Amino acid sequence: MDTRDSKKQQQQRERRRFLGQTAALSLTGLGTTQWLNSAHAQPSELAAYTTAKINWRQAEGEAISVAVIPASYFDNLIGLLPQFEALTGIKVRAEKVPPGQIRQKAMLDLSSKTATFATHAADPMYYPLYVANKWVEPLDKYLNDASLTDPAWFNYNDILKSWRDADSIDGKPYGIPYDGEVTVQVYRKDLYAAKGLKPAQTYDELLSNAKALNDPNNRSYGLALRGFAGAGQNMYIYPSLFRGFGGQWFDGKNLVVNSPIAVAALEWYVNALTNYAPPAVRNWNWPDIADAFSQGTLACYVDAHSSAAVINNPEKSKVVGKIAYARWPKGPAGKRVTSIWNWGFPINAALSERAKKATWLFITWATSAETQARTSWKFAGPAKRSGLNRLSLWQSTEFANAMKDAGDNFIPAALESLEQDTDVEWRPRLPQWPAIGDTMGTAIQVALVGQKKPKDALDEAQARITQIMRG
Repeated sequence: MDTRDSKKQQQQRERRRFLGQTAALSLTGLGTTQWLNSAHAQPSELAAYTTAKINWRQAEGEAISVAVIPASYFDNLIGLLPQFEALTGIKVRAEKVPPGQIRQKAMLDLSSKTATFATHAADPMYYPLYVANKWVEPLDKYLNDASLTDPAWFNYNDILKSWRDADSIDGKPYGIPYDGEVTVQVYRKDLYAAKGLKPAQTYDELLSNAKALNDPNNRSYGLALRGFAGAGQNMYIYPSLFRGFGGQWFDGKNLVVNSPIAVAALEWYVNALTNYAPPAVRNWNWPDIADAFSQGTLACYVDAHSSAAVINNPEKSKVVGKIAYARWPKGPAGKRVTSIWNWGFPINAALSERAKKATWLFITWATSAETQARTSWKFAGPAKRSGLNRLSLWQSTEFANAMKDAGDNFIPAALESLEQDTDVEWRPRLPQWPAIGDTMGTAIQVALVGQKKPKDALDEAQARITQIMRG
């Protein structure tokens, strides 16, 4: 037999064995590694992807590591990795890292150029830091490369504009959004109806509703907002209040956090929680608030639309069927300002060129309309993702059917907020954000717990931030 034919047949056998074998996926969490086996993908499962006019196997044989947080929306994606591996011949190792640690691990990896992670679930507020240090790749060159992206199939502009903007710097994308959220009012429609109330359209109405429903003697409170200190905790709520008051982060090139408007916004925040929220709320994050609401002790809260999964859990929630949603109310400046939040995927600039291509193929697969649907209404398990990245999917009948039990006005409230109420300058987008966000979070909590008056807390934050900006 011709040795070349023998070698060719051996390669074909190896390839068939690779496609047919069960995929091993490394999931590392809290110091342990677990290998999971999943059934190999069938050709029919790949058909939706092979319509793209690119060569999915151009980086065959590469292996990449991806860091994500332990959350159902990433678990759903991890479950589909055997399909990606069969489609591309690229092996993917997914490491689960808690939200409080993933930013630090990513920064250490990027700054040291060790290229441990090809990509990771990235906080949009970290892109200014990443880009200033050239730690991540500009993605326009991948989007505009016909060998890597079929623009008609991928349809980048279908991804929600607010999330695209949040993952871009100076109009250039550095991350592709995978999952995200928007801040909405969540309220008990039965309690509101009993008092003849309507969802608030203004900050004043939000407090008026809270006052009408506040009954601390019976462990029933009118309103809750995150109070826990942190860049992604109370600094997830305060910037919306600040911008709704008409606040601007910059005076020329100077970051100013203690302006009269800033003080007024923080005073509103302090008064709202002091008068109408459970006393412990100053140390609550969103899961604490969602749990309290699900147990019937809150009439209203303002937080991520994705918390609907918690408050509609029939095994734990006492308020299923009594929930409704509305947009963020308008502040004194007449503005509704919601958060811009998503977990997006950048490309580590320290990778080899071939590994960068493999990573891009993973990102386009994960953020494509087909994979988004497969991790939402097409997903076999109970966790149907609500943070889909594409406008067309939000508007689809299938998504509406999947979310029909979330509560009244769920999709309209979230989608209207995403399309009309977002503000890319919601928080100050600077390379120094990690330190700025933590400083502000601490100042806000100090005011919320009554240790300092709002002006004094912000004056102290301003002094520290001025030093941070000076380097």
